[in-house]
Formats: sequence, C-alpha cells, structure tokens
Amino acid sequence: MPYLREDKGEKQPTVIVDSREASGASKILNGLKERGAVVEVKYLEKGDYVVSEECAFERKTVQDFVYTLTRRHLFDQLFLLKEAYAKPFMLVEGYLPIVFKYSKINPSAVWGAMFALAKQGINMVQTPSYKETVEFLYTSAKQEQIVEKRALAIHAVKKVETLADAQVFFLASLPNIGREKAVSLLESYDTPFNVLVNLGRWSKDAFGLGPVITKKVEEVLHTSYAEAKNK
Repeated sequence: MPYLREDKGEKQPTVIVDSREASGASKILNGLKERGAVVEVKYLEKGDYVVSEECAFERKTVQDFVYTLTRRHLFDQLFLLKEAYAKPFMLVEGYLPIVFKYSKINPSAVWGAMFALAKQGINMVQTPSYKETVEFLYTSAKQEQIVEKRALAIHAVKKVETLADAQVFFLASLPNIGREKAVSLLESYDTPFNVLVNLGRWSKDAFGLGPVITKKVEEVLHTSYAEAKNK
C-alpha cells in the first residue's frame, strides 16, 4: 500500500456527502471537517459518500443494516451503486453482535447476506462507531486523491434502457417494493396497470406482499398530493 505521511502542509482531500445522509449524520460531517477534509454536500442518486471516481460508500448502522436485509432493499441499493462505481463499499457502523442479542434475527442470515454481497464485488467494511467511520472515510479519500491521484467524480446511475426495465423501475419505486417484488408482480399480472388495479389481491397472488406493504402502497396511490405535501 502507498505510504500515507502526516504533513500539516499537505493538500486535504474532499469527501462528497449525499444531502439526505448529511441531514442525519452531522457528527460524521463535523468529524471530517475537524480532520481537515473539504466536505461537499450534494444530491447523490446512489451512495452516501464519494471519495473518488472509483469509490463510493453506502453507510448503514448495524440496526439499519439488519432491517434492510430482511426487506431486500439493501441489495437493490448496492447493485445500483455497483453499476455506477467500479469500487462500491458497504460501510456498517456499530457493534454487530448486539443485534443478535436483542433481536430475533438469525446470525446465519446476516453472514449469508454479507457473503453474497462480497461475492458480487461489494466490499464490506465495519466500524465500531462514528469516530472510526470519520477516520476511515478521511483515510480513504486521502489514499485515493492525494496518494493515488484519482479524480473525484459523481457518476449517474445507469438509466432505464428497455420497456421491461421501465416497468420494473416504475413499480420498484413504490414503498417497500424494490426490484425483486416488482418482477414478481409483473409475472403475476403482466402489466403495471394490472398490478395497480389488483392491489387488493397482491397478498394472494404474489409472494412476500402482505397487508403492511399493500397498505403503504395504497396510501401513496390514493392520497391527494396537497394532503401528502402538508404531512
């Protein structure tokens, strides 16, 4: 590995932070600034942090990580991140064993998911707290930009190319659906229009779509825009 020297006069790296992530991770942003990094808050289609044209990070607390695993959202997010960046990272923050102690999640399900992501080229990194997250992001940015001289760039997520992709993308954007359930719905009802018309039958005809999900989708489809905007 290239040697990282501590030089107070050295140019500092830049870390791009997603605007949605920035609103809930002020400690990380402040920590990066205190370390000397330049922090740019921008809207990112995918990923929470970008440190070079190749490397981007999706950050989750251990609780969020386990929660998204059970709902398949995480895989959709990370596979899109992989399409946009050559080196995608999953950054899990917190003490993972505590989740096994206070929840009913099966540890083998978590290890299996992490193994599956690693096989797909998703790099897994775990930090015990936000302080170590700051240090890891700062060091990664410095490694990429200062030592290895890589440019800093935001890449757009691959756009929809086919009609089938557009149909899946449209349904996957509904609450708690994602790509896997969208495909299941289209296989059951053939067209997106039929999917929406048969909302009340989802739990009978499509796997993994119970009343909780259908209620959230129904709320999105039937609530007026004016009412939703005021909530």
